[in-house]
Amino acid sequence: MEHVPPPAEELARLDRELAELDARRAQLLTRRAWLLAALRPPAPTAAPGWNPSAWGAPAAGRPGPPAQPWGYVPPKRPSAPRSAQNVLLTLGGLLLTVAAVAFTLVSWGSMGIGGRSAVLAAVTVGALAAPAVLLRRGLTATAEALAALALVLTLLDAYAVHAVAAPDTDGLGFTAVAAAVLAALWTAYGLALGRLHLPLPAAVVLAQWPLLFGAWAAGAPALVVGWALLATAVLDGAIALWGKGTGARVTACVGGSVMAFSALMVGLTLSVTASGPLGALAPGALLLTAAAAALAGAWRAPRGFARAGGVVAGLAVVAAVGGVPAAAVPEDWAVLAYLSAGLALTAVVRTGLQRNAVLGVLVASAAVVAGALAGALPGLAAVLLGPVTLLSDVWAGSPEGFRAALGSTLPWTGLAATPVVLAVSAGLLGAAYRWWPSLARIAAPLIAREEPGPGGAAAYGAGPAGSAEPGPGGAAAYGAGPAGSAGAPGAGTPEAGGAAVPGAGGEPGAGTAGTGGTPAPGASGAGAPGAPGASGEPWYAGGRAGAPWFAGGAPAARRRPSGASLRGAAGAGAAVLGWGALLLAGAVLDVPYAVAVAGETALVAGLLALAVRGTGSGREGSAAVPVTALVTALAGAVSAGLLSLASEGTSYAVFGALAALFAGAAVRAGAGVERAVFAVAATVGCTVLTGFAGRSLGLAPHEAAPLMLLVPALTVLFGARLRRNPAALPVELTGALGALVAVGLAVPDAPFLALVLALCGVLAAGAAVRPERRPVAAYLAAALFVLATWVRLAASEVSFPEAYTLPVTVPALMVGFLRRRKDPEASSWTAYGPGLAATLLPSLAVAWTDPDWQRPLLLGVSALVITLLGARYRLQALLLLGGAVLALDGLHELAPYVVQVAGALPRWLPPALAGLLLLVVGATYEQRLRDARRLKDVLGRMR
Repeated sequence: MEHVPPPAEELARLDRELAELDARRAQLLTRRAWLLAALRPPAPTAAPGWNPSAWGAPAAGRPGPPAQPWGYVPPKRPSAPRSAQNVLLTLGGLLLTVAAVAFTLVSWGSMGIGGRSAVLAAVTVGALAAPAVLLRRGLTATAEALAALALVLTLLDAYAVHAVAAPDTDGLGFTAVAAAVLAALWTAYGLALGRLHLPLPAAVVLAQWPLLFGAWAAGAPALVVGWALLATAVLDGAIALWGKGTGARVTACVGGSVMAFSALMVGLTLSVTASGPLGALAPGALLLTAAAAALAGAWRAPRGFARAGGVVAGLAVVAAVGGVPAAAVPEDWAVLAYLSAGLALTAVVRTGLQRNAVLGVLVASAAVVAGALAGALPGLAAVLLGPVTLLSDVWAGSPEGFRAALGSTLPWTGLAATPVVLAVSAGLLGAAYRWWPSLARIAAPLIAREEPGPGGAAAYGAGPAGSAEPGPGGAAAYGAGPAGSAGAPGAGTPEAGGAAVPGAGGEPGAGTAGTGGTPAPGASGAGAPGAPGASGEPWYAGGRAGAPWFAGGAPAARRRPSGASLRGAAGAGAAVLGWGALLLAGAVLDVPYAVAVAGETALVAGLLALAVRGTGSGREGSAAVPVTALVTALAGAVSAGLLSLASEGTSYAVFGALAALFAGAAVRAGAGVERAVFAVAATVGCTVLTGFAGRSLGLAPHEAAPLMLLVPALTVLFGARLRRNPAALPVELTGALGALVAVGLAVPDAPFLALVLALCGVLAAGAAVRPERRPVAAYLAAALFVLATWVRLAASEVSFPEAYTLPVTVPALMVGFLRRRKDPEASSWTAYGPGLAATLLPSLAVAWTDPDWQRPLLLGVSALVITLLGARYRLQALLLLGGAVLALDGLHELAPYVVQVAGALPRWLPPALAGLLLLVVGATYEQRLRDARRLKDVLGRMR
């Protein structure tokens, strides 16, 4: 009879067997991935002297690390910590170095010349020879320590030779010669003992000084010093590209960067301070040579360094070429020379320079243009914000010129070239917007090296020499062979019937899979619909964005802006810069005040026309121009409005024109946010006009407050006419803000404040007639009416407000009672809240200032009755209003006695009681929290 195990035992057995199968599968997958990586052909070297593994690709000639299955734990390797050994070697070398320095500086004079030479020669030769012996015995760390000691000894030898053998020699000249000799010595030493890490970086450091100190020793001018710095930087660049060892290359990169920066600063300073065009030619030659060296290095450098070299080269060319005409023109116009040189750099897209270097040069061009535009910001800010000073003296009279109205102390004559800079930039951006397709075709050769070919997506390191160019068809993989042969049969492809493994060399080449292989994810064939590059349109040409330059890089493609967005940004920039150029031109020319005001108003009209024309076009990326025009028009309207405050007639004319322009734009614009913005701006302009009318009539601010309610009343009617139009609510809210301004103006005079509050209540009641506004406007109207009543009573110095509030409270409570009988679910706040508040709150305010006891007593009894009724019938409004009034009334009555008792108590007792209270609350915190939640639930269930 066959034994059938229990279900639990059988389940445990199945779990163990499945775990063993998973472990065996993981081992097989690991072995298979390793075999695929071993069969992959070695990739060609990307660039001599550079390790592509530092840039995200496998090292040249080595297969990439295979992907491990989930849960794989690499075996632990035995390690021998050398921290103690390193500490001992470092301390030993340091002590020997100190001893050598002490011997050279202190004990040197007690020995003869022969003894000195013999000691120094013996110690130095021994220190230089010992590392070779130690390396043969495998003592690398000890050899490094003795090499460091030898380096210090050679420096001491140089000092000793200068102090004894050539004491009269110039220090800088001797240092230059010694540095050159030591650099050559340590270079040979480092090449001979290639396993040492210190000699070659030390030689690079020593090589930084011979030319610089030699130029200083010879008393050479600053230009010669710049050439010495540049020559040293070029030498460092050569070492960084072709040098041996990472330490030497990194040191050369750092040293070359410092020397190149110093040389560029010397050339730039000499170019800027040149007395004429001829004097700027020599520094220009230095800068151009530096640019050529940077571009030459960019050909061999990785992407990041190549782009940095392009940036440096571009800036150097601008400084060199622009410095010559800048020296011939007045200082205020020199910016145009540099701007022209920066714009001329864009012609680099038609050259055959390396792609990353070209991108760096374009970045330099953009930086030059941005710097020129940044110089226009102070003047533009003065034009826009200068009229704010007119707020302190409105309608004081028209000034003579534009600058007088601005009240700015800027040197306007020094900004003469600023409008030209803005105009040139605006014209170029406008031309780019107008002829964008042609510009895209011009830039196509540059981007084509990044875009995939017709066969698939390119990847980093694919194609010849590890460049970013794809092969002729096929999806080139990371570190693939020449001509995109990553998917060639037999070259890392999966076996027949297998599937290509991403990252394991199984990507198909030439747009097809291997023998029976399946294309890997991210690789596209030539005939794939929508494949990147199949349409021939680059991502910047205004259509759909193309594929990124790396395989499977869809996220980067989403991050890249579309051509329509770039074109819209160019158009928006042209509009803003053109507007700023015209504004600054008026300030620089100091046009008459009337011309300036009319010009700013006309600019606002033009911007509104541009915004309305582009609104609702529905084209992708086309919103940039109209939105920018709208924002600029708003800023221009504010500036023009402030500028018009100098004259009464001008203020009416400008604000009237602005209100009409924005209203017309709201009518012509399509339904949406733009129409609402236009309508709100028109409403604000009309509100300002009503304020002007009050000032012209000679009314005090509180007397002009009712006049300010004219526009809010029109907005209520306008909202009733538009109903659910999207522009209705913003316009009504703007009118409400105008009403709030009217209330603020009426605050100094209580009777006018009561009148304004009552009129606002009427407007709110009128808005509450509409069902969509009733939930908010009805409560607001009731509150405004009650508040107006209280203010009116206070203004009339009424001592018995109940005589006026009770006739309102009783009918209100009756109406609320009938409402509750008809609809038991109605809120008590709606039914009884307004009626109770109309009497309780004014009575409480009077009771707090009443010295008698009758009113507080009657108010307290009434509040107690209301509270009990609210608790009995579970009415939230009665309970809370009655309880709050009762508590405040009781506090008012008990306050004097509390003060007397507090004065009689010892001073330590109140803090002690407070601490005891905190302890009790803290000890019963959870219980108090539950009580608070329970009270909240009880109040929430009330009506």
